[in-house]
Amino acid sequence: MTSTILIADDDPVQRRLLEAMTRRFGYETETVESGEQAIARLTQPGAKAIALLILDLVMPDLDGMGVLTRMRDMKLATPVIVQTAHGSIEAVISAMRAGAHDFVVKPVGAERLQISIKNALSADALADEVRRISRRAQGALTFKDLVSRSDDMARVIRLGERAAHSSIPVLLEGESGVGKEIVARAIQGASDRKGKPFVTVNCGALPANLVESILFGHEKGAFTGATEKHSGKFVEANGGTLFLDEIGELPLDIQVKLLRALQEGEIDPVGAKRAIRVDIRLISATNQNLIDLVKRGLFREDLFYRLNVFPINIPPLRGRREDVADLAKRFAARFAAEEGRNIRGVTSEALSLLTSYDWPGNVRQLENAVFRAVVLADGDELTVAEFPQIAAHVEGYEVRVPPAPAPGAPGTAPREREIVRVEIRDPNAMSLLGANGEMRTLEDIETATIRFALTHYRGQMSEIARRLGIGRSTLYRKMKEYGLEEASESDSEPSGTLVA
Repeated sequence: MTSTILIADDDPVQRRLLEAMTRRFGYETETVESGEQAIARLTQPGAKAIALLILDLVMPDLDGMGVLTRMRDMKLATPVIVQTAHGSIEAVISAMRAGAHDFVVKPVGAERLQISIKNALSADALADEVRRISRRAQGALTFKDLVSRSDDMARVIRLGERAAHSSIPVLLEGESGVGKEIVARAIQGASDRKGKPFVTVNCGALPANLVESILFGHEKGAFTGATEKHSGKFVEANGGTLFLDEIGELPLDIQVKLLRALQEGEIDPVGAKRAIRVDIRLISATNQNLIDLVKRGLFREDLFYRLNVFPINIPPLRGRREDVADLAKRFAARFAAEEGRNIRGVTSEALSLLTSYDWPGNVRQLENAVFRAVVLADGDELTVAEFPQIAAHVEGYEVRVPPAPAPGAPGTAPREREIVRVEIRDPNAMSLLGANGEMRTLEDIETATIRFALTHYRGQMSEIARRLGIGRSTLYRKMKEYGLEEASESDSEPSGTLVA
């Protein structure tokens, strides 16, 4: 989804110039003429998020410095580019200290403004990722950290927030890679167990002969190879949250012991003489249909009802395409920082490509695709050329590999793929531009329209006139003016098609 930039300037000419430039860069824009209006728009509930504010320092009533001060007091993290007509060092230093990301001097050139916008958005995306990763490490990730503009994800967030306020068991359902663990961490971060242990167990990756020991622990000497006492995942998560991913992969005999642990609040370590009390919040996840597994005898029905108290279904990425652009930008900012690459962002055409793809691997696949693109990128932006595997599966793009050089021919460097944008035309669509790239005349467009109508409605003149919204006499006159031949016309059955 295209980022929205807010322009605050009391000069209408400057507003129009900035609006025209930012739209030309591919962003959506909104304009206000005062500092008070800028603050009101930034804090407007339910409104589309503002990605960046371009702020004039000199305005009546609340000036630019006042806006920056208000934003700091209200903890508004929207990046700001200030503009001034004078460019005095004192004003610039004051604005930067007040929280501005960059400054430009009026009248700003298009290239300078575009670079400033890209840098500000890239830095903001990176800062968001750093904050999110830090809160995740601290066990304090909340639903405010989830990136989404989707109505379906908004429902997930509402359900997650309600579940967080109780100790009710939660079952997260969804395809692999949709972000079930992130939602589980957000549930903990929004609960009274915030900051407590969050222990993740991938049930599908546990060795069959060690599942019980890994989950419930064992005593020293309980079995061959048990040279040390092991506490187990339940004890590790005591006081916090235990996240059992791919719960449908658990063996049936372990399901019985898991059910007892959930019902009694205690576990029996292998080889232990007495049970151990544990206090955990259980969140389980699956990419399978547990009801189907129950019917096939692969999952215990009583355990299913114990886990399925508060189910939350997380939609796949193809069901919330409006999230793809924001996720791609954040991933690009993070990986660029990790890899030491100077990547300012993702081009609008590349975002369009990514949004058009179905992402069978969901968010995890998108993350890996952006990682690869950052490593391969030659410029300071990720373009369509960095996503050849994605382009190969999206209609309208063609990936070409140049032929191998003849044996002995010079130039044996690795062949690079070329991605060509293929325009998919609707055969019934009419172009407003001629072959010379200029606008077609009204007479030319009207001629083509009548010619198409004659063919589409098979020469039925009454129907054609009605559909075009003109009288039959007008239709006959225009046909004569434009040199269209008239076939014998019958309202019931056409005798032929009229052609130019």
